[in-house]
Amino acid sequence: MSSTATYDSVKGTFTLTKTDGKESWSGTFPLSQLDSWIDFYRQQQLRYPAHAATYGEDVEALEALAAELRAGG
Repeated sequence: MSSTATYDSVKGTFTLTKTDGKESWSGTFPLSQLDSWIDFYRQQQLRYPAHAATYGEDVEALEALAAELRAGG
């Protein structure tokens, strides 16, 4: 499973996409919710330790996007 997060500056949204090579899921959210989604996936890691690595991919993708945006990207 892999996760990517992208930013749409025109719409002011970000999209988190998860794929396992066979299926994919994506959700698009207002940029103002980025920190909330990072927190959500961190909580999921704690609640479901057997799936912590999967949620970790989401956290990494979202944190990378947040860092890119803070750097002006």
